[in-house]
Amino acid sequence: MQYIVKPRAARKIYTFYGNVAKKYRHTYDKADYKRNVRDALSSIYDIECKLLRCEPTIGRWKGYHMANTDKWYFAYTFDNETVTVVDACHAQNMHESNK
Repeated sequence: MQYIVKPRAARKIYTFYGNVAKKYRHTYDKADYKRNVRDALSSIYDIECKLLRCEPTIGRWKGYHMANTDKWYFAYTFDNETVTVVDACHAQNMHESNK
């Protein structure tokens, strides 16, 4: 299976953990940042294998499939053997107003 991660989805992950690093700069270091980003990006490769397809719970993802880990939700399309991740959202930010 082939996986494509669109820039918007990757940017959401990098930005989320960048904001965590700013907020907790005395306890959250570069190694934490790198590990969290790597784990989030790696979890994408479980879509359509371990992470089951479900209907999106937020309106802006209408028309996409949704999959989630314990921390991240992903909006994606599935065409033959290609998963294209178009957006990502951390679980604590899953609500309609998040752009």
